[in-house]
Amino acid sequence: MMTATDTARTTPARALTPDRRRRDVASTVFVCVLWACLLVAALFLFYVLITIVVSGVSRLDANLITQAPSTIRPATAGVQPAIVGTLLVVGVTALIALPLGIAAAIYLEEYADPRRWFNRAIELNVQNLAAVPSIIFGILVLAFVVRAPLNFGAVALSGSIALALLILPVVIIATRESLRAVPREIRDGSLAVGATRWQTVWRQLLPAAVPGIATGSILALSRAVGEAAPLILVGATTFITFTPDGLFSRYTVMPVQIFNFALQSREAFIPLTYAAILLLIVILLALNGTAIVLRNRFARRW
Repeated sequence: MMTATDTARTTPARALTPDRRRRDVASTVFVCVLWACLLVAALFLFYVLITIVVSGVSRLDANLITQAPSTIRPATAGVQPAIVGTLLVVGVTALIALPLGIAAAIYLEEYADPRRWFNRAIELNVQNLAAVPSIIFGILVLAFVVRAPLNFGAVALSGSIALALLILPVVIIATRESLRAVPREIRDGSLAVGATRWQTVWRQLLPAAVPGIATGSILALSRAVGEAAPLILVGATTFITFTPDGLFSRYTVMPVQIFNFALQSREAFIPLTYAAILLLIVILLALNGTAIVLRNRFARRW
């Protein structure tokens, strides 16, 4: 009979079999490759960020946010129309996409019968739309909103509709995941004491899901702030010197303005381009920081 001491003495021998040794070597090589990929990506990211900061910090002044673009005086030019255009377009995008996305998610998660084919078709399309390239939404809005049948033209409202369609699937998916994270006992308890399904959703599920919904919505809006391809198609002007004054005004946004600066051949536009990129990064970091604060502030432990 083999004793415990004998078993302990034979265990290292089995760990050093040729198959086990090959698996250990393969695992070590795989981890090294992953670390190498992470190191290369981090170095590239740090190089880009350092280049942007070093080249653009000298032009990060008050003129950048108070002055309009100028090809005559690039040393004192700014991106004020682009900042106002970005806030206008993204603000209207939030007003369109968030109510629609949250309402659609509530219907799909709490009311829709998953056994019906059209509900399954809607879910499948929402998941697929989240991976569609942004340029496709620009072409869609160009065909149906900028031109006939709606014929709004190349105005700020058209850009907002394009970005709203772009982030709508992301808002729906984030809201559904937040509702699923609420324990089933909350629903059952509310219905058991006589509350209707709507009262359960409004008074129990939505307050509990606010951190996830807010985080997903802010991250979706952050993506909208950095988008340029669909807005170029629907009429975001590359160079304007006036501030947009309404939904039916010509407009531009920060990514499109940066693209225009980068096309200029004069050396004076180089620091201006980097400064505009740095300002856009600051805006995106502020939005992401807000999402983290909201998630930590309202998060609940069940």
